Amino acid sequence: MKFGMFGGARPVPGVEDGYHEGYNAYIDAVVEAEALGYYSNFLVEHHFSGMGQVSASLNLLSYLAAMTKTIRLGTAVVVLPWHNPVLIAEQAATVDLLSNGRFDFGVGKGYRYNEFEGFCIPIEESTERFEEAVAVIRKAWTTEGRFSHHGKRWHYEDIIVEPMPTQKPHPPLWLAAGRPESLRYAAREGYNLFLDQFQTFEVILERLKVYRHALTEAGRAHAPLGVAVARGLLIAKTDEEREAAITARMKSQEVMNAFGMSSDGKAKSSMVSDPDLRKAAVEGTLLGTPKEIIERLKWLEGQGVDYVLLSSRGKDGLRLFAEEVMPAFS
Repeated sequence: MKFGMFGGARPVPGVEDGYHEGYNAYIDAVVEAEALGYYSNFLVEHHFSGMGQVSASLNLLSYLAAMTKTIRLGTAVVVLPWHNPVLIAEQAATVDLLSNGRFDFGVGKGYRYNEFEGFCIPIEESTERFEEAVAVIRKAWTTEGRFSHHGKRWHYEDIIVEPMPTQKPHPPLWLAAGRPESLRYAAREGYNLFLDQFQTFEVILERLKVYRHALTEAGRAHAPLGVAVARGLLIAKTDEEREAAITARMKSQEVMNAFGMSSDGKAKSSMVSDPDLRKAAVEGTLLGTPKEIIERLKWLEGQGVDYVLLSSRGKDGLRLFAEEVMPAFS
């Protein structure tokens, strides 16, 4: 089983230069994670949250590429409906070049209604915008010489994308998906799969079954590191620490669920967790002592999960996990 990091930098609250301190702390954590043996680090992309979440993931990954040597660096995800796909193809290829081929390109349609509203893009257009953007990026990375594209949203005439990616034919493509039709699309179109951190283990394993069945139908082999399951990491050695962790997770989950629902409450993303927030916290995270977490991970490994991305606040949890949990999977 391989382990990576998932999430991103946040500003330090109550500090005059909170963004500077928060980003530097995050960069230090990634550098230490590489030394501790973590396999990868994936960054989110979010906007307009008021929480200081990473908005320019490819920029930050370029910096991390210079600060690291072995850890894989990825996006989870670039939300393609908001971006010019040729510019993204150029920027992502540059990260792959600077990292010497350590880049994983995770993409998605987006799920937060307030972000689409902020960009003045109807969320109903997300699928068509996403699919055209992917087509442009694939063409940009696999065409020798110049190419043209004339679609519904984007038009390019006789252009060439520079630089080309280091990995051939291009960096691994990852898709964040949850609905059955999206899972089947990911399998059919050659994507590796992100499974989100908000759903219970039961829901995640059901989604994994759908994806694997679709892989078989598409004639694709299952790759052990082709599915990454994101999980919150809550190491708690006492009952008091456990309850405090659950309470904090429930508050965070409530905020995340609100982002995944339309303002009238009639539509919601597959990212929205079980409405029982305590259940979502207890049955959807790696929670407990290192021994309990090892037992949960061994069970997941038995269910066919080989790759877990950890979302944790600060370096202490990641360091403790590396010291007390990871040796059980070496």
